[in-house]
Amino acid sequence: MTEYLSEPIARMVWEEKYRYRADGATGDATIEDTWRRVAHALAAVEEPQHAGHWEEQFYALLQDFKFLPGGRIQAGAGTRHHITLFNCFVMGTIEDSIAGIFDALKESALTMQQGGGIGLDFSTLRPQGATARGVGVAASGPLSFMHIWDSMCATILSTGARRGAMMATLRCDHPDIEAFVEAKRDPHALRHFNLSVLVSDDLMEAVARDAQWPLVFPLGPEEPTSGEIVQRRWSGMATPQPCRVVRKTGARALWQKIMAAAYEYAEPGVIFIDRVNRCNNLWYREHISATNPCGEIPLPPYGACDLGSLNLTRFVRDPFASSARLDLDGIGAAASIATRMLDNVYGISHFPLVKQAEAASASRRLGLGLTGLADALVMLGIPYGSAESFRLAGEVMARISQAAYRASISLAQEKGVFPLFDQEKYLQGEFVRALPEDIQQGIRRHGIRNSHLNAIAPTGTISLLAGNVSSGLEPVYDWRYRRSVRAADGRISTFEARDHAYALYRALYGEQAPLTPAFVTAAGLPPAAHLGMQAALQAHVDNAISKTINVAEEASFSDFSGIYRLAYEQGLKGCTVFRPNAVTGQVLMAGDEHAPDRQCCSIEREAD
Repeated sequence: MTEYLSEPIARMVWEEKYRYRADGATGDATIEDTWRRVAHALAAVEEPQHAGHWEEQFYALLQDFKFLPGGRIQAGAGTRHHITLFNCFVMGTIEDSIAGIFDALKESALTMQQGGGIGLDFSTLRPQGATARGVGVAASGPLSFMHIWDSMCATILSTGARRGAMMATLRCDHPDIEAFVEAKRDPHALRHFNLSVLVSDDLMEAVARDAQWPLVFPLGPEEPTSGEIVQRRWSGMATPQPCRVVRKTGARALWQKIMAAAYEYAEPGVIFIDRVNRCNNLWYREHISATNPCGEIPLPPYGACDLGSLNLTRFVRDPFASSARLDLDGIGAAASIATRMLDNVYGISHFPLVKQAEAASASRRLGLGLTGLADALVMLGIPYGSAESFRLAGEVMARISQAAYRASISLAQEKGVFPLFDQEKYLQGEFVRALPEDIQQGIRRHGIRNSHLNAIAPTGTISLLAGNVSSGLEPVYDWRYRRSVRAADGRISTFEARDHAYALYRALYGEQAPLTPAFVTAAGLPPAAHLGMQAALQAHVDNAISKTINVAEEASFSDFSGIYRLAYEQGLKGCTVFRPNAVTGQVLMAGDEHAPDRQCCSIEREAD
């Protein structure tokens, strides 16, 4: 076997998740065959006279794991499997009727069957106890239907190596928001869901003022307008709607309930939804109320995410030496080619639903990001969380983002713009207005191929494949620990894992060499270091970032809850904080222990 898969855990990941087998025959003899298969499939979209050139460019970028396409691309491109190459989707608006709910459930099941994780906004379902339309009985509320989705997910994925990945969101002004916040106090409930509250600017302002907070729901077409009525831009609706105030609660009391739940059992997370919509490049066509399962891609109904990550460890020159440096020009060149590769995914992927194909193709969203950031910093001698780490990370992400935008402009010249492109309105977007002038002028002259270009996803599985590089932008959990991998038959194998940078350092300097000050783990970092890194990168990311801020179990509640307010003040689009607790345990375990599989999407996995 090739040296690329010398670690047993990397080999098993390849064997179980990405090696192509069909009808009992093995299609990929080596990892190089996997790279060739993916490169050939993506290059087949090009004009015939150029396909060979681009196949070699794509293969060179995949080689040595310099670029890690999303797991669905690696598993499915160039195979006969009838699966989607898009990791995740947001499902359509759930209509507030039994027929609409079960139509949405069917669409969700079909999507998950083909390998796609899903996000759903349950805010459109009337609260528990309200009169159900047309039948005169009391509605059971969104939580009751979330349990049906959870059971469906468990059934669809009861065998196989993929775990279920779903995100459920609920508005902070929905009357059932407190029940939603408390939903996962039961350690056996909704295990296939991540939960996030859609937090508005108005709620944050009301918390600051200690004001009353109205919990509301849109009026039905024949409902009387008696009582207190307010206007709200509700989920799934194009214009503000009259909403009945069902009751009021203290804004701070609600905020404290959200914080207490996150402190005690790690959910829900929060999505600052007004910022998401304000910063959306397609602000003029979309109103977003949900994300993919790990939160890095806010999407409209039926939207899809097309993910890939540049592995920064492969761009470090002279690691651990005084001359260690990062090849920024190489990163930019790689980002340009990776943009073309991800754009080509649209030409070869299946979609579970026609509506998904239509929505995805209308925007041609991409989510090009990075992984191995923490390991790269270690190899450069820069402690994670230092001012220099923030500066360099921001510079790297700016280089990736700008290279991707320039490549997308070139693709627009060559292949055409995305269908929803409106030059005047697109250039008014908050993120686009902050891009360098040459990029804005390029968009003005030639348009752009993809509405969005960047996201930072969790990359747990593909990073294991690449030699256990640190995942996404996360700090290193520990230098040595036990790691579990699920096989195709459902069994779990546990391996001794060594972090990539640590293993390289030991190979170069021996097992007894003292570690440098740059060897920083998550346990040694204050929350401000996590937030600072996320903020440094978010400035150059048009989609969003999946980030888990780890805090110690002994952290005080006041310190813990302050993290969310600081995340809002620093301009982040969302925040997830993990504190070890009795309900969810720990995400990873050092030494000879390993964590139970209690969470749908934790820091050690992506929707692979």
